[in-house]
Formats: sequence, C-alpha cells, structure tokens
Amino acid sequence: MITYSNLSDVKKRIEDEFTHRNAECDKYDYLIAITCGAIAGIMDIFLVGNPKDSYLGKKVDKTVEKMTQKFAQLCGRDKQKALDKNKDLTKSAIAFLENKFKINYDQTTTNGRNGTNGKVDNLSMKNHHLKSIGHSPDIFGLFVSIVNQFTNTSTFVSNGKIITIDTNTFELQGGNFIAKIFCGFFNWFGHLASDWCGSSGGKERGAGIPMPFYNLFLLCDFGNFGQHRQTLAQIATQVFEQGYDLRHGVTMSIPVMINEMLIRFMYIIKAKFYHKKEWKECIPKDDIPELNKMLLIGSGTFLLIDTGGAWIKSKNPITNPVVFLSEINLINVIRFSTLILKEIYILYNNGKIDNKKLEKYLDDTCKILLIEAHNKSKPFKEILK
Repeated sequence: MITYSNLSDVKKRIEDEFTHRNAECDKYDYLIAITCGAIAGIMDIFLVGNPKDSYLGKKVDKTVEKMTQKFAQLCGRDKQKALDKNKDLTKSAIAFLENKFKINYDQTTTNGRNGTNGKVDNLSMKNHHLKSIGHSPDIFGLFVSIVNQFTNTSTFVSNGKIITIDTNTFELQGGNFIAKIFCGFFNWFGHLASDWCGSSGGKERGAGIPMPFYNLFLLCDFGNFGQHRQTLAQIATQVFEQGYDLRHGVTMSIPVMINEMLIRFMYIIKAKFYHKKEWKECIPKDDIPELNKMLLIGSGTFLLIDTGGAWIKSKNPITNPVVFLSEINLINVIRFSTLILKEIYILYNNGKIDNKKLEKYLDDTCKILLIEAHNKSKPFKEILK
C-alpha cells in the first residue's frame, strides 16, 4: 500500500528524474564552454580558413585522393598499369571510376559539346556538380539520380528553378525493376566517388561535389547582396566555386568535433573530481541540461570568433559576401542552430514530464520484472545451471 510519505517520495523522484528542467550551470561550466569554444574558433581561423589556403584542408584532400585510389582498386583498376605509363594515380583512378560508373546527367556547359542547349544558365566545369542535383550526396541527390537514369533526363537547379532536360539514350543494367534500382544506386555512388576530389581533366584541386543539401541554396534566388548586387543563389554558387565542397565540409567538421569532445571530456572530469559523482553518473548524455547549455555556449563562442575572423579577412562582408562566407564554418553554424532549437525546446517544456524518459524507464522496469518472474518460475536446478 502506498502511504502519503511514499507518494511524496514518488512525486519527488518524478520531478527529479523525469521532468524537463533548465540548466543549473556554475561559473566553471561557463568557463569550460567558453575556453573550449575559443580554442576551436582559433583553430578554425588558422588551420581551416578558406578552401584554397587551408592547412587542414590540404591534409584532407590528400586523404580523399588516397581513398579514391583505394576505391578504384576495389572496383578493378590496375594500379601497376597506371604506374607503368607514368600517369597521375589520382587522375587515372578518377578516369577509371568515371568510365565504370557512367551516368547521363553529367553535362558541364550551358552550350556546346556536352552542354544543355542553353537551358541552364552559367553552367561550367566549376559548378556543374553543384547545379546537377544528381551529384548531391544526400537523399534528394539519390532520388533525382535514379529518376534521371530511368527517364533519360538531367535535372538541374538554376536561378531558383528546377530544370529538367532530355539526354541521350541511356539504359540501366539489370534484368528487372529492383535490379535496375540497385544498379542506379551503385552508379550514383560510384560516380560520386569519382567526382568528390575533382574530375580527371581538372587542374589543381578541381571542383568536388557539394556538401549534403548545399544546393538547396540555389533555390534561394532572391536578395540583392554585395557590390555586384547578387542573389543568395548566385553568391552560394560563387562560394562553391571557391572550393567550398564536401572535402572542405569534412575539414570544417574537425574543429567542430574537437570543440564537442573537449566540452564533453571536461564535463566528465568536473563531474567526477569536483562533484565527486560515480563514473556511471559522469557519462555526458544528451539529455543533461547543463551539458547542452555548455555545448551551446561553446559553439556560440566558436561562431563569434569565426565570424570575427571572416569579417577581418573579407574587410567588409556587406560588399564582399563571397570571401566572408568562404571563411565561415558552415558545419558549426548548423551545429549551433540545432543547439539553439534544443535549448528553446528545453525552456518551453520546463517543468513538464519527459514522457520519452518515463516510458523508457517503465519499459526497462517491466523487462526486469518479467525476467525475475521467469527465473523464479524455473526449477531450482535450472536456475543453478
């Protein structure tokens, strides 16, 4: 039987363990978050920067090239033959993959050979991976790629519009619909693997593929920015042409991950040695309000320093938005945005029952009770076994 005292204990436990609450950070939490964010921001300015002059970017580019070579070998490329002919290993790997995973939506110019007959404005070798939706490494890119391969079409995004053109006859391999879907997927993936470190005929770094969902900016054909009065879509295209591609996205993620790991590590250290908690209570779970607030402050500090560095390098972001945005760490901007939304959710639900946490606790408790009941029903000898 539950007494009034037991009922109050249950109520207190629910309030403590299963209720949304605001963070109760102390000065050390704020100091840790700001310090970690500052370290990541300074690292981003000096080691990441813009795609053309990035110290870490050059390391990532070389790693990507090696991965492309390895993938080409897995797909059957003869590395020794390329060495015997004194060919560049990366370019020969790209050429091999382009030939093996042929697609029909790889137009590179507005007019002329392998062009779009004037239907897609300002299409070039520098931006065709961005404007061709099938080159996007996300769910939209995969869907459009398979549709294009089935229907002999190419789909582009340009001037805020989706443009689809007919292409040459192209036949997917596979004896039935499901087999063709699989072939379409592998064509898409294999072709992306050939393009993400540039094209076989490209010079220097080459134009890679965009970050996931980046080409959605090309639908934003509005605004009047910079000294040339360009739209947001035009600016996003020019930023991509500066090398702001998937490889640079990987580079930008490095200081973001370091910031995240530093804050979580310092949270563990503080919980263990300052608050004297058990190790299992020091795990930096995502549902801890104090940790979320620390991550938000750290990411915000990172963003503030990064924005200041980009402002200085661009001299005036109002008149020179392309240089300014090329210096901004988009991965951290996205991370900061998700943390802001999470903090708003916590503030809105402050004092309310966290149904997910309560349901998980009840499910786990029921499983334990069922296991115990099952064990008690077994004969004594079976339990000993």
